[in-house]
Amino acid sequence: MALNTSADAPLPVGEVSRLIGGWIDRLGAVWVEGQITQLSRRPGAGVVFLTLRDPSNDISVSVTCYRQVFDAVADVVSEGARVVVHAKPEWYAPRGQLSLRATEIKPVGIGELLARLEQLKKSLAAEGLFALDRKRSLPFLPQLIGLVTGRASAAERDVLENARRRWPAVRFEVRNVAVQGVHAVPQVVQAVKELDALPEVDVIVVARGGGSVEDLLPFSDEQLVRAVAAVRTPVVSAIGHEPDSPLLDLVADLRASTPTDAAKKVVPDVGEELDRVQGLRDRALRTVRGLLDREERGLASALARPVMERPQRMVEEREADIDALVARNRRTLGHLLDRADSELSHTRARVVALSPAATLERGYAVLQRGDGAVVRSPEEVSAGDELRARVSDGEFVVRVTE
Repeated sequence: MALNTSADAPLPVGEVSRLIGGWIDRLGAVWVEGQITQLSRRPGAGVVFLTLRDPSNDISVSVTCYRQVFDAVADVVSEGARVVVHAKPEWYAPRGQLSLRATEIKPVGIGELLARLEQLKKSLAAEGLFALDRKRSLPFLPQLIGLVTGRASAAERDVLENARRRWPAVRFEVRNVAVQGVHAVPQVVQAVKELDALPEVDVIVVARGGGSVEDLLPFSDEQLVRAVAAVRTPVVSAIGHEPDSPLLDLVADLRASTPTDAAKKVVPDVGEELDRVQGLRDRALRTVRGLLDREERGLASALARPVMERPQRMVEEREADIDALVARNRRTLGHLLDRADSELSHTRARVVALSPAATLERGYAVLQRGDGAVVRSPEEVSAGDELRARVSDGEFVVRVTE
């Protein structure tokens, strides 16, 4: 319930702590699962103190229990173990601390963990996080590789040494994290996000050596799986040995059986690539030589043909034909010209015979009036009219007398 307080009417610290304790006392007992990070068993003390941490989040809570409660599982429970406790929340008012008073502790067995992982696997698969169409292909030659692994671990050494042995110029951006225990999940998630935010990182490798099922549990954590599924950079999972298969293998773009295998799959071998380049060069050279040889044979075959040995022969064979055609054309043209000349002479003779000038040469004259009109009838002139008489050699004026 909300409290009516103000700057002028505040509540004392003790009252606030008492009220918080009262609210917490109303909570019933709950079953809580977590991982033991600290365990304190003082000799002679009747109470055991534990710190229970969420494996996927940076959250922990103090747990207390009577010695006889812990002694029931002391042989199978230690720091780092996963347990389920039945406890009631308690508030220690003098110090303002929240803790859980456990009345029963149960270790989480391997079988139960595997069953939970299988259920989580089915749930994530149903969401499509493991679908093949989500897988991204790795670049042929990454310029910068992000590596998430344990500090000074064998996995880090295997990846770095094998990658540089295959391609000496390869560069790494390394993030050293906890690879087991309660800090593993948040640190791995943070490292993956940091590397994904770097645009120059072409691929991210998450590597860890082998271990027990409990040691590899962080790499099957739902938070880590979803974080890897959300990044834009291709991710390679190299966790444990060949039989190990955490959920990270399923969501990653590529699974490597070991860290050494990851180095081989991410970076090409410079020797193999040089051999491949040399093989391609030899193949190209053979192809070019084959083309040249074929063209040379074709050219030799063409040059061996008679027409190429004596090219003027073709011209000589056509020379007589051309001479015959020229002579034939000349004869034809001569006949045409002769015929045209004869026709022109006949036409000219007819034109001359019909010409008025020929009539005048025979002694005839043409009379024209002053306006140039030809006189065709005596009625067209009168006495005293002057007319122009045109004869073969010229013209003169005449006068009409009657």
